[in-house]
Amino acid sequence: MVDEDIIIVTATRRAEDVQDIPIAVTAVSPVQLERQGVVNVQEITQVSPSFSTSNAQTSSGSVVLRIRGVGTTSNNIGFESAVGVFVDGAYQSRPGIALSEFVDIERVEVLRGPQGTLFGRNTSAGALNITNKRPDLSEFGGFANATYGNRDLMSVQGAVNVPLVEDTLALRVTGAYRERDGYITVVDGTGARVGESNGVDQYLIRGQLGWETDSGIRGRIIGDYSKSKAPFGAAIELLQSPVETAGLFGLVGLGPRGGMAGPVVATDRFDQTTAEAAADSRIASANFAPITKADQWGVTGEIEIPLGDSADIIYIGSYREYDSFEKYDSDFSGIDVFNVDANLTGIETMTHELRVQGDALDGRLSWLVGAYYSTEDISQSVSFSLGQDYGELIGALFFAPTGGALGANPLTVLSGGVDPAGTTNTNLYAQNSKSWSVFTHNTFDITDALSLTIGLRYSDESKDGSFAQGNNTNAICPAILASIGAGGVPGPLINNVFGTGCFAFTAPADLPQAAVFPLPRTFNSKFKDNELIYTGKLSYAFADPVNVYASFTHGYKSGGFNLDSTAAAGGADPRFASEIVDAYEVGLKAKLIDNAVTLNIAAFREEFKNFQVLEFTGAQFQTFNVPKANTQGVEIEATIRPSDSLTINTGLTYTDANYPSDCAGTQTAINVTNLCGNSLTNAPEIVGIMGATYERDLGDSLDFFITAQGRMTSDSRTSTQAFDPAIATSRVLVPFDIQDGNVKLNLRAGIGSQDDRWALELFAVNVTNQITRGVTFNTVLRSGSRSAFIQEPRSYGLTLRTKF
Repeated sequence: MVDEDIIIVTATRRAEDVQDIPIAVTAVSPVQLERQGVVNVQEITQVSPSFSTSNAQTSSGSVVLRIRGVGTTSNNIGFESAVGVFVDGAYQSRPGIALSEFVDIERVEVLRGPQGTLFGRNTSAGALNITNKRPDLSEFGGFANATYGNRDLMSVQGAVNVPLVEDTLALRVTGAYRERDGYITVVDGTGARVGESNGVDQYLIRGQLGWETDSGIRGRIIGDYSKSKAPFGAAIELLQSPVETAGLFGLVGLGPRGGMAGPVVATDRFDQTTAEAAADSRIASANFAPITKADQWGVTGEIEIPLGDSADIIYIGSYREYDSFEKYDSDFSGIDVFNVDANLTGIETMTHELRVQGDALDGRLSWLVGAYYSTEDISQSVSFSLGQDYGELIGALFFAPTGGALGANPLTVLSGGVDPAGTTNTNLYAQNSKSWSVFTHNTFDITDALSLTIGLRYSDESKDGSFAQGNNTNAICPAILASIGAGGVPGPLINNVFGTGCFAFTAPADLPQAAVFPLPRTFNSKFKDNELIYTGKLSYAFADPVNVYASFTHGYKSGGFNLDSTAAAGGADPRFASEIVDAYEVGLKAKLIDNAVTLNIAAFREEFKNFQVLEFTGAQFQTFNVPKANTQGVEIEATIRPSDSLTINTGLTYTDANYPSDCAGTQTAINVTNLCGNSLTNAPEIVGIMGATYERDLGDSLDFFITAQGRMTSDSRTSTQAFDPAIATSRVLVPFDIQDGNVKLNLRAGIGSQDDRWALELFAVNVTNQITRGVTFNTVLRSGSRSAFIQEPRSYGLTLRTKF
């Protein structure tokens, strides 16, 4: 048998063997990343069963990362992620900012459970710690990869390392370019192709200057720039609105343009097969294909200074600017109803982290104290417009209740002749945040086998949030309000006429009637909070390769502002509360049978208070806190090496992530009470990973490998809503909420020279072409319609690698 290489990680801010630290962590090497086709943060799901991800309307702002079933539902720039992302020690303030390609990576660590006493930013569910390869001070070298695949995939990656002053100063430059056609075809209401969505068109360049002096001072400066411009965010309609299936569109002159783009029509609320057929079509309906552009640049500095023989001072600072532009058909249909004409988002972040750490008491005490400070400035300008068919869509919605008495455009009739078509509005959001904290993390060896870890962190958060309105041309809303006030709208229709005539995204803010009606209100408010975070861990080494531990952590994630135009409607508080978690964990880490088997087991329970949720109702985004949410389960990860040539890796996670039956506490709001008794979103009970790699030499100069990896996922909910509010008393699930369990299989095989000078690989990802839904939602303004954002279909290709 062969001994497994020791995997060194920095999950504890110290270089340690992953098997020796009392933390549930999955460490992934660059070889594993390459062989499983992991090219960005979202694809870590292929190597970690406890990690999952989903994406929705925008390529950056709606990325949700989850660990142990816990994440923060997104599409609101005011939300921070429950899973923090750290790249080379610097915190990335939003998951979408960290979507750049994985290239020239040293290691990825998936830390499970709340973090805070070690990392510069506290997180409530876990963290991804991504470390890029440092400059090599002594050797010139590099690599280049080129890939071609289906959907015209073209990818080039490379890096070059140049020592400038031998053993003292070196430069490392890394670059990547990836382009691929979208996997969703976008057609208009006539069925004509207008473009595609969910493709890739991006590049990244990163430069590092690293140094080390004779006195032991070492550091590096990292600069990077990346750009992406592939269209993203088309949704597929799974269930048509009753107004469509009843033929009401034709009665108001819309014809078939609102119809489903796919080859089937879903009429049964629970017809899962029909929903899957619609998703399989990969055809989305819209007036135009989405436009998405994003670019960012950043600088990170790191320096480590020895303080004698047993202590070091470490500083990590970063500055980053991120800008994006998005334009899309927000009603996701072939009729011209509601568009986002421009969504401009800018995020500037600055972080400073200072740590002093070392050993004492003859090595029995490993201590660390640190301080952290960060600022984040967010600005967002979103321009909306009502399309030419808006009035007729409302006419179709009103046709049955009124018997068609109000004609094809009832809003025009009831407002005295105002046509809502062409209404425009720009909403302006801003949030400025400051965070500072002091923390300590210390491990004391009570005996040679027994160790105690104590960590503390005090965090102080302050935010200024605001909503203002730019140019607004809305004439329909004031006219409708005047008509309602004069008794010109029949009583049974008032709520619906108000809701559609004063559509939340385009309604003028601060109208006089805002005291009575839930109309948009501008706000400029402050949020401030602080929390003491703490952890205690006890670990015991029965023998050198077998360790057990138990831990408790009190974690925290800051609250903030619902950056939405309706956040303060009706006098509501636009703020949402901070999320708090108490986490319990016991675990075992072992190497068995002469180190041929590595076995890690963790059992956990995490109890959340004020769990943060964002929900789209079909007309507005609502944020709220659920008083209680829990996740508990067991994780098993194992690596088995029966021979020098064969490696088998397995992982199994059982997670019960749920809102308990008493989750609402004293709250009575239906969006909270409806969640009680249900699982969290995108939190399957069982996720299993199993793979095998066989590799061996071919003669004296060649070697080859073949690897297969499967990921099995059980059923999971895909929307934030649990029950249909319209029929809440019967607690009927919203249509197509459940994504059926599935298995996705990846294959890769390669041959190359034993000195790694060249290699040729064939790969296939999602071999059986399983089409799954990451997010299901109420289609905008389409009463009863449900749509979904689907995940990546099958892909395959060929990669050529070379090293020098």
